[in-house]
Amino acid sequence: MTAVWRAIGVGLIALGVLAATLAVLGFDPVAGLAALGRNSVGSWYAWSSATLVRAIPLIIIGLGLGLAFRAGAFNIGAEGQFAAGAIAATGTAMVMGSWPGPVSWVATAAVSTVAGALWVLIPVVLKLRLGVLEVISTLLLNFVAEQMVSWMVQGPLQEPQGIYPQSAPIPADVRLPVLAGTRLHLGVVWVILLGTVLWIVIGRTRWGFRLRAVGEAPVAASVAGRIPVGGVQAAALLLSGGLAGLAGGLEVTGVTYSLYQNLSPGYGFTAIAVALIARLHPLGIIVAGVGFGALEAGASGMQREAGIPAVAVNVVQATIIIVALLALRKRRVAAVAEA
Repeated sequence: MTAVWRAIGVGLIALGVLAATLAVLGFDPVAGLAALGRNSVGSWYAWSSATLVRAIPLIIIGLGLGLAFRAGAFNIGAEGQFAAGAIAATGTAMVMGSWPGPVSWVATAAVSTVAGALWVLIPVVLKLRLGVLEVISTLLLNFVAEQMVSWMVQGPLQEPQGIYPQSAPIPADVRLPVLAGTRLHLGVVWVILLGTVLWIVIGRTRWGFRLRAVGEAPVAASVAGRIPVGGVQAAALLLSGGLAGLAGGLEVTGVTYSLYQNLSPGYGFTAIAVALIARLHPLGIIVAGVGFGALEAGASGMQREAGIPAVAVNVVQATIIIVALLALRKRRVAAVAEA
């Protein structure tokens, strides 16, 4: 629970920084924060249809990044893996047509997960065979995925009339069910299941211990523990990519119902901060993801109701990242000192 409270504490600090920044820039901080609150948690509809809908991809991607980071593997390519999953889900949905709902939901989720894992397979091979840093290879593949989406929506998956750079809407039977009166889709169940499973796996299983050992002390894990460091890191990267791909598939089948350029507003990068704030703890990642979802949901409300540019929320996100990195560095220094 420490990770949960830490995530909440960092969020409160960041809101304080946002209020101070608004005051310095000449805006009314009270009006700004009130608008942010109303449009993120001020009503059941705002909470369920704005905050939680935005939080779902952040949490799922964050859970995957938490796995990779724990193993000492730095996946910076979640944006590309998200896009690969979205492309795969769209193509699968078009092929499946009117298949029964539960079958199509599982199929699109499975295909998008595999697509995300395959997208990170190239960096895994480059890392194991040639020693190429995954930070570089995964980052560069983001741009490749962006161009692939552009090609798909102007080529193989473009809507039938060929006018707009997007796919046709996916069939209704493939779309995820939503909670009555809201936009909250079945993906929220994935969040709960994945968070719970990963919490148990990381903290209570042998593989979870190996993952943590490799991330904390890879040399000791290899020499004393006889743990295959490369294999553990490869598995963590593949799982991380798979979860990012799943998030892309859920976004298409649960929110947008079609594929188009700039489908992600930066979920893959924001999820890095989500994972770091929670110190890579699955339950903390859920809380942090909801917090970031609330910020993104409230940003447009601040601009609309208080005349405050939505980009002001970037101040909060930047502050959170800085605080998280400083805390992580402090933890690393303390660990080295104890050793």
